[in-house]
Amino acid sequence: MMLDENILLRVSNLSIGFRVGAHIKVAVRGISFDIQRGRTLGIVGESGSGKSVSSLSLLQLLQRDKAVFLEGTVWLHQSLLAQVQHNCIADGLHHFRCKPDDPVFAALRGKTFAMIFQEPMTALNPVMRCGDQIVEMLQCHFSISRQEARSKTLALFREVMLPVPDQMLDRFPHELSGGQRQRVMIAMAMACQPQLIIADEPTTALDVTVQREVLELLKRLQHTHGMAMVFITHDLGVVKRMADDVLVMRGGQLIEAGSAQALFNNPQEVYTKALLACRPVWGKKMRRLPTIGDVEKNQVDHTTIVPQSYQEPLIRVINLAKTYTKSSGLWGLKKEQFNAVDRVSFDIMKGETLGLVGESGCGKTTLSRMLLGLIPASAGEVWYNQMDLTKATAAQWRDVRNDLQIIFQDPYSALNPRWNIGDTIMEPMAVRGFHGNATGRRKAMLDMLDKVGLPADAAQRYPHEFSGGQRQRIVIARALATQPKWIICDESVSALDVSVQAQVLNLLNDLKHEFGLTYLFISHDLSVVYHMCDRIMVMRKGCIEEIGGADDVFFRGKSDYTKGLLEATMLVG
Repeated sequence: MMLDENILLRVSNLSIGFRVGAHIKVAVRGISFDIQRGRTLGIVGESGSGKSVSSLSLLQLLQRDKAVFLEGTVWLHQSLLAQVQHNCIADGLHHFRCKPDDPVFAALRGKTFAMIFQEPMTALNPVMRCGDQIVEMLQCHFSISRQEARSKTLALFREVMLPVPDQMLDRFPHELSGGQRQRVMIAMAMACQPQLIIADEPTTALDVTVQREVLELLKRLQHTHGMAMVFITHDLGVVKRMADDVLVMRGGQLIEAGSAQALFNNPQEVYTKALLACRPVWGKKMRRLPTIGDVEKNQVDHTTIVPQSYQEPLIRVINLAKTYTKSSGLWGLKKEQFNAVDRVSFDIMKGETLGLVGESGCGKTTLSRMLLGLIPASAGEVWYNQMDLTKATAAQWRDVRNDLQIIFQDPYSALNPRWNIGDTIMEPMAVRGFHGNATGRRKAMLDMLDKVGLPADAAQRYPHEFSGGQRQRIVIARALATQPKWIICDESVSALDVSVQAQVLNLLNDLKHEFGLTYLFISHDLSVVYHMCDRIMVMRKGCIEEIGGADDVFFRGKSDYTKGLLEATMLVG
């Protein structure tokens, strides 16, 4: 097959399965698409739709003992065939159907095709300096000296706009921020000047300003080097901004394809319309976010709500501070103090949802941990139930611990992988002596599973047997096990696709009204914060920049910093 000059790569009728015991579970079913030179192809869909599987197969990065290529071919443009021609098997030189262990892929990966992974901390080697990881890659693909490779790496670090690039060469991944690690990953992907970059959820865990910087960087590099890009994400706003063409996938099948402009302005398929409808809408507080099922059944609730005003303080924070001491200089003798939280004061009203936003490193998580007593405060007071929690004894903490809970960002790491779900939810009940005996606790556990929309047989299963959205429901059920008064939601929906996110947000609001809960809702997604919160608090460098009603902060904000956050959100999508 001779491809058009503008088409770099063509996927034809690709089907991929995975071995599950004696059976094969099909993950991708007969999808076909083109990747064109200099253009960005966005791939969207719910978790498990086959987005990553179809793209990882292009680089043969799927687990070799599990993945099965059922049918289909990947055709390369003639300009790429020279690199793989001598390694292709007998069914035609124009086929790019190589054995999974064929050495051709070692030559193609990095040099012709490159990958930017979602989580750079796990993608980078933690015991190698950042510069050395790219130096190693350059020396693997090119016959150059270490000094030349290091010089090229420094130029790459400058191109991706890393601060003090000469120092970054000798730092380890854990010494960099999330945005800086992602820039190192981008530099690594660019090192061999590939013709195609696959970016798999590269901005999911980043706050809105860093996300904007990374997206602008990718666009600039693509334009400068004329690369093609496959951009995989569940964030439809990012796809709208980044992609020229879009594929919508569901259950391993291709549902709709077309230009980004046509797809977003006039989607043809009900599922595509449902995905777009799941997103929170600026300036419009819906009583319930539509889910995929709601749209498909034409049962969308269009009711809007007016933010409520709450008057009774549940938590009162006065001049709360956390200071860390960092050692530097010769032998670490020089001591420097860093104020992670710098004497903040605010109230959390009974029954409200207070949003907490700000860039990474602004002190959001440190503040939440101090409120829960997980880390000690350096100064200040946290008043709850006529008690200053910063000075509470262990016995006093035992009395109030039931009232305070947290829902973490990553439910998988928050659950014990060796415990089934029933035992996980019943453990805090047993520790606190709730519901009398094992029979009473089991009944309460099953009621809790029902509340969060999980079947009773989920109690016997383990965390790895659930999807991300289901695991988040399990963590919510466990948080409710001690009948808390208020819950901290720490980036609890940031890793979920839009449809599951809508379900979890609706669940949180339902539980709030049913049990009279109070939330501190921490997120970098400002549209989600606007949908969920009655009031919003903006943090910057450990201080409160602004606090007020959701409409006042987002549409009549006084702080230049707040306006900058909102501008970054609008630019991202």
